[in-house]
Amino acid sequence: MFCVTPPELETKMNITKGGLVLFSANSNSSCMELSKKIAERLGVEMGKVQVYQEPNRETRVQIQESVRGKDVFIIQTVSKDVNTTIMELLIMVYACKTSCAKSIIGVIPYFPYSKQCKMRKRGSIVSKLLASMMCKAGLTHLITMDLHQKEIQGFFNIPVDNLRASPFLLQYIQEETEFCSCCPGWSAVAQSQLITTSASQIPDYRNAVIVAKSPASAKRAQSFAERLRLGIAVIHGEAQDAESDLVDGRHSPPMVRSVAAIHPSLEIPMLIPKEKPPITVVGDVGGRIAIIVDDIIDDVDSFLAAAETLKERGAYKIFVMATHGLLSSDAPRRIEESAIDEVVVTNTIPHEVQKLQCPKIKTVDISMILSEAIRRIHNGESMSYLFRNIGLDD
Repeated sequence: MFCVTPPELETKMNITKGGLVLFSANSNSSCMELSKKIAERLGVEMGKVQVYQEPNRETRVQIQESVRGKDVFIIQTVSKDVNTTIMELLIMVYACKTSCAKSIIGVIPYFPYSKQCKMRKRGSIVSKLLASMMCKAGLTHLITMDLHQKEIQGFFNIPVDNLRASPFLLQYIQEETEFCSCCPGWSAVAQSQLITTSASQIPDYRNAVIVAKSPASAKRAQSFAERLRLGIAVIHGEAQDAESDLVDGRHSPPMVRSVAAIHPSLEIPMLIPKEKPPITVVGDVGGRIAIIVDDIIDDVDSFLAAAETLKERGAYKIFVMATHGLLSSDAPRRIEESAIDEVVVTNTIPHEVQKLQCPKIKTVDISMILSEAIRRIHNGESMSYLFRNIGLDD
């Protein structure tokens, strides 16, 4: 249960309202739930704007109040139609820019195209393109959460705050909130919303082990394990996925000795191809609760394969925890029929329909940290304390 905010704290929150406008750039009503929660926590009304699709599928944005000289925060959650979502955001940002807004801050909890942040053969780095488009449209600051790769921040020439959902996922696991009592730098309202003790959602979590479904996600698993004082296990030798080095262009040269084609006296060493070992679980999961952690759960093939492997190794319960629950295609049905006991994701992406299809899917609300970040930026306060005191700098 959250504490009731005292009247004197309500007065303090009113100070932050001047010159702040909060917009939702979504034309899809199902994507506006997070925006409404953030507005409620800040104690402000949503800005008046119309976002809709013309009959010819063009996106139209009409801002219906003055934003001149104000701090505009545009919240955009990604729908299934990701390209329309991007156009809605870009057009609204540009509309605010041409309406003389003082600053335009994008609040994009899940940054789309974040998986396309590396060169793949003769493809392109789409994350860089998207970052350039946002900056060119007029964005002056970006608030996001758990970027697929931290290096994406370098694609922007504006400040980027990459928040973390891990404190809320850890709170879901633990018996009580352990991180909220040491956050005196937070606003009093935010503290009152944080101070809560609730029963653990994972009974006997002390008998759990944090699992990385591939070596690439081992660092994230290690962070969770260290904070929970639990063991760690890594699954190695799984089927090759699209994140591997085999598809990043480094195998473009022929993997054969070619002497005459370059220079008669020059001999290029033959490149030895990689060979995946049999699936191996590094770490003990027998008789334990296995908690698989990752940043995105979209195509569930790798998660289902990991769950089967962990069951074979003796894990008696399997949980999956991820920040962004894209859950595309028939993912809910496959999860419901799998060995996974529960999937925990945050509300960075709306997935109420998927939850109806699969009762195993649970949601953790992260609107509190987004609203606190908005408050701090609008008031000109430092974000460093927020990052430092609840472990967001990992």
